Amino acid sequence: MDKKEELTFEQAMEKLERIVESLEEGDVPLEEAIAKYKEGMDLAKICHQKLKNAEEQLTQILKDNGEVDNFVIEEE
Repeated sequence: MDKKEELTFEQAMEKLERIVESLEEGDVPLEEAIAKYKEGMDLAKICHQKLKNAEEQLTQILKDNGEVDNFVIEEE
């Protein structure tokens, strides 16, 4: 398993925020900016996957009799 995939959602977000701040400052050399951008994209994918997994877990509720049922939130 890749070291980045072992990160918690919060750790990945923190690293992503630091990368964004660094790139927004604008004083990063081009090669370093590209590397940071790639790392940021990897971290964003990790965050997205972790959120997706959490959403899938939260869409199931346990009934009183122990059966699992899908939980759907109807949008207005």
